Amino acid sequence: MPDLRELYQQVILDHHKKPRNFRKLEKANKQADGYNPLCGDKVSVYLEVEDGIIRDVSFIGTGCAISTASASMMTESLKGKSLSEAELLFDRFHKLVTGDNSADSDVSALGKLAVFSGVREYPVRVKCASLAWHTMHAALEGSKDTVATE
Repeated sequence: MPDLRELYQQVILDHHKKPRNFRKLEKANKQADGYNPLCGDKVSVYLEVEDGIIRDVSFIGTGCAISTASASMMTESLKGKSLSEAELLFDRFHKLVTGDNSADSDVSALGKLAVFSGVREYPVRVKCASLAWHTMHAALEGSKDTVATE
């Protein structure tokens, strides 16, 4: 497990220091805002969806390393995915970080996102890791309410 923890730390720090797709997406036709009142993380997720495909996705916000890294990796994972693939990825990621045992068979389908499996050991951090994902889910559903992790 030490190797996995080291990889987890390296990936989280890399995406925190150099978040991918960190910008407001001007062509977005779906958008939602999220807030974690426990630690103050805030995120806005922007999606450009065309013909049922996520053509582009981005985020802006402030938050801890886990929150920022999760949002960064989420955006990388969603580009080019269909809406149903995005929903499936959301479900698998959520099960992974919450410790849902049925997710174990789906870990390989998550690719690099599997590094977040260690988050389940720290229940307070689950909300940090899942904030951007819940915000993306709300954007796809067209929700206008701010997503809160409480």
